[in-house]
Amino acid sequence: MENHNDLSSSSSNLMNHTLPEEILKSLINGDLSLPHTRNFELPSVIRCCGGCEEEHYCSKLCAESDWESVHSLLCTGQSSGSSQAAMLRFLEHANGTNDIFILAAKVISFTILKYRKLKQLHFEGCKLLDRLGETDESRFSMLLEAWKPISMGFKKRWWDCIALPDDAAPCNEGSFRMQIKDLAFTSLQLLKDAIFDNECAYLFSLEVYGHIIGMFELNNLDLVVASPVEDYFIYIDELPSPEKEEAERLYSSFLDALGDEYSICCQGTAFFPLQSCMNHSCAPSAKAFKRDEDRDGQAVIIACRPISVGEEITISYIDEDLPYEERQAQLADYGFKCRCSKCLEEKP
Repeated sequence: MENHNDLSSSSSNLMNHTLPEEILKSLINGDLSLPHTRNFELPSVIRCCGGCEEEHYCSKLCAESDWESVHSLLCTGQSSGSSQAAMLRFLEHANGTNDIFILAAKVISFTILKYRKLKQLHFEGCKLLDRLGETDESRFSMLLEAWKPISMGFKKRWWDCIALPDDAAPCNEGSFRMQIKDLAFTSLQLLKDAIFDNECAYLFSLEVYGHIIGMFELNNLDLVVASPVEDYFIYIDELPSPEKEEAERLYSSFLDALGDEYSICCQGTAFFPLQSCMNHSCAPSAKAFKRDEDRDGQAVIIACRPISVGEEITISYIDEDLPYEERQAQLADYGFKCRCSKCLEEKP
């Protein structure tokens, strides 16, 4: 479900204008820089620890953390033979249909890797080579413990909660939901071919897989990060006059070449367990969002008004400024009819 700016489109747009090729190459190679760009330096791109081409990171710490918690099981650079081919097929299917499957795969990978760590800790003091203390019950208990961070999110099966396309006729709803279920089934089979673990077989049932995807469908928080290129031009626009005019003279041809594309923001989505536990209200007492200054992967919950002791903290799952009927229609995808104070007041 992650969407990112296509930087290649901006490069292509630049190439279609009259900027000399040698200037473009110098800019890309770092031999040439526009005024004040040092104030907008981006972190170096770090490749995956396993050497695959699917994942890139903003820091070594971020790469190592993802490797340890999730990616080591999904990396195509480390796997070989049939496992690598199977993972590539899974990724190709997800990228060609719905990349929400990649998020579901990360949940399963996270749970398996955490289970293995718990198992290792549980038996590291055991000197019996045959591990006589290991039972099906103890393994299942450790699997539940590994699953605990994910268990917080509200879940419904994906094919039951996904919104119908705007152009879908109500009579075709059953057919649409069956197609979605079949899509999830195909994805799950491809994932099983790549990373199936017999001790964690519960995770690979279609029912569990559908609930994991549904969790993201219902609980994700949209994130928007401003384009650093737009931030650069805003910064230049606020400079004192002589400095601003000199900078504009130097970058004007680049701005003309970029057109309107420079201001397109980067969009993504994330799942935060605590935020996912909050109930909806069309008159929410708080809102969840990611601030530009938050660089640690966290989101924040901000109160919209004074909240009394003992009062439930609520957020809005939708645009609460929509008319009553539209709000109720959108909330139907979450499986409930809103009866908050605002809806009771506006109900026809």
